[in-house]
Formats: sequence, structure tokens, C-alpha cells
Amino acid sequence: MTTLEILLERRWILKHREKELYYKVKDDLGRLRPFFMEKLGYQIVVNPYLIKVEKLPARSEAWMGITEFKDKREYVFFCLVLMFLEDAAEQFILSQFTEYIQAQYTEEEIDWTIYLYRRQLIRVLKYCVKTGILTVNDGSEDEFASDGRGEVLYENTGTARYFMRNFTQDIMHYTDPEQFEKEEWIGVDEDRGIVRRQRVYRSLLMTPGLYKDENLEEDFAYIRNQRNFVSAELADYFDCELQVHRNSAFLILGENCRMGRTFPEDNTRSDIVLLFYGLVLEKIHSGEITVGTEEKIMISTERFMEFLELCRKRYRDGFIKTFRDMTTQEFCAEMAEYMLQLGFVRREHGNIRISTAAGKIIGEYPESFLEQGGHDEQ
Repeated sequence: MTTLEILLERRWILKHREKELYYKVKDDLGRLRPFFMEKLGYQIVVNPYLIKVEKLPARSEAWMGITEFKDKREYVFFCLVLMFLEDAAEQFILSQFTEYIQAQYTEEEIDWTIYLYRRQLIRVLKYCVKTGILTVNDGSEDEFASDGRGEVLYENTGTARYFMRNFTQDIMHYTDPEQFEKEEWIGVDEDRGIVRRQRVYRSLLMTPGLYKDENLEEDFAYIRNQRNFVSAELADYFDCELQVHRNSAFLILGENCRMGRTFPEDNTRSDIVLLFYGLVLEKIHSGEITVGTEEKIMISTERFMEFLELCRKRYRDGFIKTFRDMTTQEFCAEMAEYMLQLGFVRREHGNIRISTAAGKIIGEYPESFLEQGGHDEQ
């Protein structure tokens, strides 16, 4: 991977974990800083502990977040970890932190005899260890998870203070994500196109695609008018190809680009999405699905689940055992969550909007599949 790809993919590079990489990236920052600052509007944090690019999305999406966390309470626990570590000693034990949570958590009473709370806390602490915020010096969280009595000795690495980005003003009165998005652009003349340009580059690099809708008309107009310039500039930094269509734009990565999470992925869920998209295209051609204005594909939630069930029925024998053994309900729930997570479908006014990527990326089994064990719709 190139230094640019590493910086975009990772949260940060920690010196105590990867000293050689830390210095290599630090040496390369001089030539990369203009791209981050001018095209993406990203600040770069460099200190004796770490190197971090403050990566912000063009717009917040439902699928963005810490994938390890499954519940809102885990985000609260994590915020409490960051607060606790501001004044914590270099080393502390788990019971000190559990007592801190009980004292600070005002939404409800946290009872550590309840397994759900212990499991959620352990998930958060393991994430902190994984990212380098904490180091385990002695003990294991598993004993605490099983009976609530185990102890763990943690080391505060000092990196927690850099997890959150710095804000230019007080955010305590903010009530929705849009306020955080607007806060970043305070003092920037949007009419000069700086904000629009940075939103476009962020969307191309940090999301599955850029789609034209009533909220993104200016951004999409920019990419259509500047497509040759944007394409050439991105190609200078990445092995990629910018493809702009009537109502969508995608950055297609080449084989030599190893940046972040891409689609298709090397897993069964990704394969099923391709098969599902092929099924959607088939239904469009047959007239069962109508494509609206601006290439909008909107179906009811019930119809969406029916198509997932049909996809399972038709291609189930080609899935790995885990997916073959799922009930219809389990399969539909699993795939719906995965597609929502990647932004390939989204909920709008009680319906499901299917991304126009359905007409661009599809998959199919060989023609002999149905004859050798696959199923038709009957």
C-alpha cells in the first residue's frame, strides 16, 4: 500500500506499535499534505505518539460508525472511557472504571450482575485495546464477562485524547448530525466552490458512490462539469478510474489500489448482493420494478424482502453452509442489514430505495447452475 492509501484506510499510525512505518509516513507527509488540505479539507495530526488524518465524511450516513459496536449504550460507554482516561493514571484496574461508569451514567442504573451490560462493556474495552487506546498488562476481560468479578490491569497509552477531533466552537448545544457538518465549514466561503469540491472528493473516496438527488444537485453538477480534471487528479494518486453516469458517479479502483473497504468483497454477503442486483435488473426489464425519475428505484419494504427471499430460493445451493442453513427470516435480516450498512439500499418514507449501482454491478452463476442443483422460481 502507498502512504496515501494507508493514511486514508487507518484511523491512525501509532509510534509505539509501528515505529518504522510511523517515520516512513512522517517523511512522506510533505508531498501529501496539499492533497489532504486542498482536495479533502482534512487536517493531519502529527505528534510523538501518532500520525492521524482527521477523516470526515461529506455527509453522515446511517452505515457510518464503529462497526464493532451494536448498541447505543456501547457508544456511551466508549465516551465514558475517553472521559475517564483524561484524568486516569498510567495504569488502572477494571473495577475502577466500572465504578466510574456507575457514577457517571445518568440515563439508567448500570448493574454489573446483568450479563448484557458486562458483554457491552467488554466489547468496548476490546475495541480500545485493538485501536491502541489501552493495553492489557495483566488479566483477561473474559472472567469479568462470565461472572462480573474478574480484574484486568490496563495501561493508558495516552492516545485517547486524540480520538475525537478538535472543534472550533462549543458543541454542547448541538442536537443533530447536520450541525457537526456545518461547524466544519464556518468561515469558509462556499460560493468559491471550496466546500463543494471537498464534499465531492470525500464522497468519491469515502463512500460507495455519489448519487444525484435534490440534496446533492450542486455536488453532482460539479463532478459532471469537472470530470476530466477530477479524474486526472485522482489518477495521479491512485490506480483508479472515475466513471460518471447520468445520475451517479463511482470511483472504480484498479488491482494495484488497496485502499479501505471496497466492493465486491471476498465474502458470501458480497456475492449475494451481486446476485440480488442481477435479480433487480431482471425485474426492471420485465416491468415488475419501475425506475422513476432520476433513475430512482423505490419499492416497498415488503417487496424488498420478497426479492431477498426469491434470491435465497433461487441461489441457495450455491451459498456456503452458514447461509444455506439460515432460515428465510434470518437470511433476509442479515442481507438487509449488510446492504443498509454499505449504503446500497436506504430507508425512505417507509419504503426501500435501491441504489442505481444495481444497474452497474451484478453477478450471476453459470448457466448450468440451475440445471445442476440451483432452483428456479417455481
